[in-house]
Amino acid sequence: MFQCPIFQQNTSIPVGGASVLPQKLHLGFEVEVAGYMSKMTSNSDVACDQCAEGSSDPAVVFCCACHHFLCAFCLEHHKRNRIWSKHKIVGLDQEGARQLHTTMKPGDHYCSQPNHEDNKLNFYLTKLTGAIDENKRMIEQVEISKRNAFLAINQAFEILQQTLEERKKTVFSELEANSLSKTTALTLQKEQFEKMVGDIGHYTDMASQILQTHTDHEIVALGGLIPTELQATLKRVQTISLTPNQHSNISVSVKTDDFVRQLSKLGEISVFFPSPSSCKWMSTSAARVRTRYHVKVQSNTSKGEEYPHGGVEVKGEMRSTHNGAVVYGEVEDHRDGTYTITLTPQTPGPHQLLITMDGQHVQNSPNDLDVRPKRDYHTLCNAQQVIQCNRPLCVAIHDNGDIYVGSYDHCIYVFDQTGQLKNTIGCSGSGDGQFSYPYGVSIKGDVLYVADSGNCRVQKLTSSGKFLHKFGQQGSGLAIDDEGYSLVSEVSGHCLSIYDPEGNKIHTVGNLKNPHELLSATVPLLSCELILSMTLETCGVLGSTCSTETLQLTRTL
Repeated sequence: MFQCPIFQQNTSIPVGGASVLPQKLHLGFEVEVAGYMSKMTSNSDVACDQCAEGSSDPAVVFCCACHHFLCAFCLEHHKRNRIWSKHKIVGLDQEGARQLHTTMKPGDHYCSQPNHEDNKLNFYLTKLTGAIDENKRMIEQVEISKRNAFLAINQAFEILQQTLEERKKTVFSELEANSLSKTTALTLQKEQFEKMVGDIGHYTDMASQILQTHTDHEIVALGGLIPTELQATLKRVQTISLTPNQHSNISVSVKTDDFVRQLSKLGEISVFFPSPSSCKWMSTSAARVRTRYHVKVQSNTSKGEEYPHGGVEVKGEMRSTHNGAVVYGEVEDHRDGTYTITLTPQTPGPHQLLITMDGQHVQNSPNDLDVRPKRDYHTLCNAQQVIQCNRPLCVAIHDNGDIYVGSYDHCIYVFDQTGQLKNTIGCSGSGDGQFSYPYGVSIKGDVLYVADSGNCRVQKLTSSGKFLHKFGQQGSGLAIDDEGYSLVSEVSGHCLSIYDPEGNKIHTVGNLKNPHELLSATVPLLSCELILSMTLETCGVLGSTCSTETLQLTRTL
């Protein structure tokens, strides 16, 4: 570690160790000056640093700017030079040695701040002051984050407190209503029981009074009325339940264990932060010139868990490996731990995509990226020279913009982006590199695939037309993925076949009518999973009615 004597800030030795540090630090400077002074004050001759070894006269002076001992001849040459003539020259004696230490300047390796001339070990001052500023910024950011967190916590607990108060009022209200309902029902039942008791007592008293005060004739006349009413009352008593129609217990669920357990986790302060090496990015489109290219970045913790907050400094740039041109991305922080970087490359060809988070590269950054040229359809459509070929059967486009057209002339025409004919590949015939009705063409990189239908095969050639390989049957359409796997519609077998990069058939989807109508040469294939997605017009193919279906095949079928 090195430390600035004034700023008192440490900095680590750079990668590569102390050997990569500049040599004119203070200690080295003092040693160097002491060596010069020793030679100047010695009684022996000092060789001239400018003359050839063994042929120089003794040095007579020392240049404090060049740090060279000079003989009389070289001194004259030194004085004649327009720039060197301004250098400080001292003699080889005690006075010259004294002047040497005060005249020699340490140069750009040392601190240039005012009042720092005597502090020679300040090579990293600029970086240290930058680090101090960054630390200050981070300290301020911590304070801002703390205030935001405080407000969020306070708001959350206020909402929780308000919710608890409202819930308490609701529970008390429900308790009161439940209690009132029970009390009312029990009161009505009690009044019913009391009425029955009163009725039975009334008739009993009436019967006793009649027996005591009335004659036998009157008792017989009234005896039929009293038993009838009494029997009706007693019958009502027998038919109703004499137990209370309500329980006295009012139960309430106030289990707080789970709630308290969850509440104890509310407002936990997370000490985790995004780890750039664990953060991932992806893009769903190819990079093209002057076209917005979007990259989505997901910030993760060092444990691989998604970090759900924003606020991290994310940067993205695209750098051409040809001319070094750099395109800087626009970053959108979605505040949920995800970011979208938008870049618009200006030149085609290989690039490097660099994505950093807090100054450190994320996972798989830098990443090699090929920027494809953007086709100028307006120029192509308005080209003065019209593309002339006999009944074009199929078309494919190279990454460099060249257009490959399979023709009824039993050849492949190659046009540039303006429609100018660049090359003609093949001719009519059955030999290698010859074609008979090339109904399908596809190109990946510098490899050209041709469905040579009339010759019942698929030919593999270079983009310039050199024959490489042949495989398959009578193909009318084909598509190639980034790994070289081929999907070929084969008319003779009424099927779609998948071939590996060596031309070996690995799977077949059979029993298809008119497979040549199913597959276009421009069908995209996704590498890694080789999902071959095609829009099929299924009139009489997959059913009896006309409809549009999507057929998805994978390499593992």
